[in-house]
Amino acid sequence: MPGAPARYAGDMPNVGPLELVVILAIALIVLGPKKLPEVGRSIGKGMREFKESLNGESDREDEDERPALKTE
Repeated sequence: MPGAPARYAGDMPNVGPLELVVILAIALIVLGPKKLPEVGRSIGKGMREFKESLNGESDREDEDERPALKTE
């Protein structure tokens, strides 16, 4: 619309490098250095599964779904 303001309430905020550093610092304080990599892995895995479900791709097998090795 020509008469609409440049910014409105539904605009997404800009996230720059400084904001990312602040978010990561808060996450490090809240979760701790031992838990942070595990949380990152689970978020990445969830995002990957979501993306694959949208694309319909399922040719990659998860590590959890592999059959156990038989030991004698």
